[in-house]
Amino acid sequence: MSDTRAGRGIDTTRPHSARMYDYYLGGKDHFTVDADAAERVATVFPSVFVSARENRAFMHRATRVLAREYGIRQWLDIGTGIPTEPNLHQVAQAVVPSARVVYADNDPLVLKYAERLMRSSAQGRTTYLEADVNDPESLLSHPHLAEVLDLGRPVALSLNALLHFVTDAQDPHRIVRVLLDALPSGSALAISHSTTDFDPDTWAKVTEIYTGAGTPVRFRSRSEVAAFFDGLELLEPGVAVGHRWRPDAEVVTAEPPTDADVSLWVGVGVKP
Repeated sequence: MSDTRAGRGIDTTRPHSARMYDYYLGGKDHFTVDADAAERVATVFPSVFVSARENRAFMHRATRVLAREYGIRQWLDIGTGIPTEPNLHQVAQAVVPSARVVYADNDPLVLKYAERLMRSSAQGRTTYLEADVNDPESLLSHPHLAEVLDLGRPVALSLNALLHFVTDAQDPHRIVRVLLDALPSGSALAISHSTTDFDPDTWAKVTEIYTGAGTPVRFRSRSEVAAFFDGLELLEPGVAVGHRWRPDAEVVTAEPPTDADVSLWVGVGVKP
């Protein structure tokens, strides 16, 4: 995207994690500064493009599993990022046309493109909230959320590629707990989270790039990611590397990625 097309409130002088992720996925909604930062990451971790694609694929699979096997009909997706088709609501509504989805993010560029998210099925509902995950109470009390989601019925809380941008000082466990406490039994939590477990030295360099660009990160171990699911019933196969979580049998790749290529812990848990 040309920097001259930036809308009001969009800073094109510093890279943004959502726009870098768009670059990893081959999108067009990023600026030169984002592409430059993303390429610096790719220089030290060339498989970042594989990791981004596997993260997206996990979100698709988890959404379908929750819709087909667990009767979920409502989703709250926080840290939505820039729309990349198929979006979560398109995946959910392909299975359940009446599915309701609320997206939430605090990036002005996501807001600029939010109209892409509004193309719901005729039977379902989709909306976008401008909200910050660091203030989960305000997010949950947002009037537009209540217009779409019934918090008295099960909701899938989707936190994909989000929590590694929430540092320990921001208390991510409190954030997840507040969000889950507002949801009834039968609700679900889906998480994907980048990790240093398979190549600590490389991910230390990735951390330096993001932190130097003004985006603090905290990549966590498997046990640290598993702790977010405390009190929930983890679906098989538990906390797994992204491409190993219920892979689609019909999708066969000649050379599947390695765990180090993906470097992503994922999981889905259901609230008892």
